[in-house]
Amino acid sequence: MTWDWEFTGRIIPDLLNGLAVTVQATVLGYTLALVLGLAVALVRRIPVIGTAVFAVMEFIRCTPLLVQLVFVFSLAPNTLSAFTIGVAVLGVHYAAYTAEVYRSGIEAVPAGQWEACRALSLPLHRTWGAVILPQAIRRVIPPLGNYLIAMFKDTPLLFAITVGELMYQASQIGGVYFRYLEAMTLVGLFFLLVSVPSAILIRQLERRYAAV
Repeated sequence: MTWDWEFTGRIIPDLLNGLAVTVQATVLGYTLALVLGLAVALVRRIPVIGTAVFAVMEFIRCTPLLVQLVFVFSLAPNTLSAFTIGVAVLGVHYAAYTAEVYRSGIEAVPAGQWEACRALSLPLHRTWGAVILPQAIRRVIPPLGNYLIAMFKDTPLLFAITVGELMYQASQIGGVYFRYLEAMTLVGLFFLLVSVPSAILIRQLERRYAAV
């Protein structure tokens, strides 16, 4: 099959629409993963509840994202869109990983910081909000950024539940015109155009916070 530049120009708008959906799903899913992951990391410090939460997070980490997407999509009510389900599953799946990142950051805070809070009789919300979390989150910014790229590269799995992201659009184009070379090549290029600058930014963050 030879490359057709005229066909390439015609399919770019549809692929850009798919890329926009991909970026939206990544941003929304990542935001959910950050918030839920932090909540899980804090809840895990509660003795009984923490054990149950840990078991659930282990189950999520040990099962494939694709299986989770199809399973939830099959059980979800028809009132929920495929996009909403995809974002929710992405966010919960990656929350299982960001929770561990937050946990490592919290445990890396020197014991003297906790002792100083107790010595000053700081209330619990001030201890966490003003002392512990600012130090913990600053330490884990680079690994959290790596999960952003990982999630972005996992968004093609949303194709399995008919979300109109980049891979879905390319597959639709290929099915209609029986030409996959141009569409799939452009998919790879679009992912590179977003992933490479993001990776460079994360490397800069790693250098900036390396001494923290």
